[in-house]
Amino acid sequence: MQQQAENLIKVLKSKGLRVTPQRFSVYANLLTRFDHPTADQILSDLNHQAPTSSQATVYSALQALREVGLVREVLLEEGVCRYDANVDRHHHFRCRCCGAIKDIPWDTFESVGLNRLPSGMQAESYEVTVHGICDRCQ
Repeated sequence: MQQQAENLIKVLKSKGLRVTPQRFSVYANLLTRFDHPTADQILSDLNHQAPTSSQATVYSALQALREVGLVREVLLEEGVCRYDANVDRHHHFRCRCCGAIKDIPWDTFESVGLNRLPSGMQAESYEVTVHGICDRCQ
């Protein structure tokens, strides 16, 4: 556990971030999750034992982590911002019944023809979101 904490501190410092207990806690929490939580879910998780973090603190930590590329925002449903510590290129599947979100490897789909965009549009990035029913809900 001590080695993991030291590695986390190295990563944060390598990105030029001051290592605060809040940033450390938020990032450590995200690294253990694969459910693409909202900021409120992270806050609830961190305050499960003893309330020590505020909503503003969690949002601030998430913003700092996002700005240095350690976390990315995932918008899979209207009005809900989720967070993902997996910053490698990948797509997402979202179950329309239970809301579960799963990562899909980048190479699952054939290349998207970005060169066929209408004139005047220049793509910088893309990501596919597949909506359907997961194996638990079928």
